[in-house]
Amino acid sequence: MNFTKLFTAFLSVMIICSVVSAQDRKEMTEDEWQAEIQRLTQKKTELTQEMASLKSEIEELNSTNMSLQAYDACVDEMYQLVGATKADVDNFRTRVNDLMSKVDGKVSPKDDRVAEWEALKDNKISALPEFYNKVHNELGKKLDAWMEKPAEIMYTVVKGDCLWYIAKKDVHYGNGFAWPKIYNANRDQIKNPDLIYPAQVFKVPNLTDEEKAHYEKVKRNYKPAPVQ
Repeated sequence: MNFTKLFTAFLSVMIICSVVSAQDRKEMTEDEWQAEIQRLTQKKTELTQEMASLKSEIEELNSTNMSLQAYDACVDEMYQLVGATKADVDNFRTRVNDLMSKVDGKVSPKDDRVAEWEALKDNKISALPEFYNKVHNELGKKLDAWMEKPAEIMYTVVKGDCLWYIAKKDVHYGNGFAWPKIYNANRDQIKNPDLIYPAQVFKVPNLTDEEKAHYEKVKRNYKPAPVQ
């Protein structure tokens, strides 16, 4: 209300000053006087409308601010229900996002990811609406769908096999150049890498990311000897 009175007084002063200023500049005819009055009246109307618009915006901002305050109070109440502070919730959010990234990227071992998931589920903060579905549903489904390859598998040699053919199988490395990995893992059975026998059972361990990159590079760079 004080703002409206102040603005109205400002308009009145402005109009008076404008009229006085106009009179000071020159003697006005009656028609000029009427035209000036109409111009200033129109200006007052425009400014009054602008003031009403600004007042409406202020009321909307005040209403929004009250809503935000009510929301913040609601959030604080939820945090209190799970015995957490904002810092606790921020830390929990980081842990959830970090685990989601690990699961999406299938960062082994899977058992460690499951243990992290169980710890998140046991935390009361997981009951908050922001986290409940992601922790109790989404992560569980992603972990169920994650078929982790065992650290190593066992392979029984058949007639016609050689270490190259074993390594080249898609179920193993899909790359014959990786045969030394199998050889080194079974040195107790393989005296000569060119001599393996049916019914021998070999360990076929997983390749590390570094080993995969190495053997893929060897494969790409390999150039067979020209046929004589």
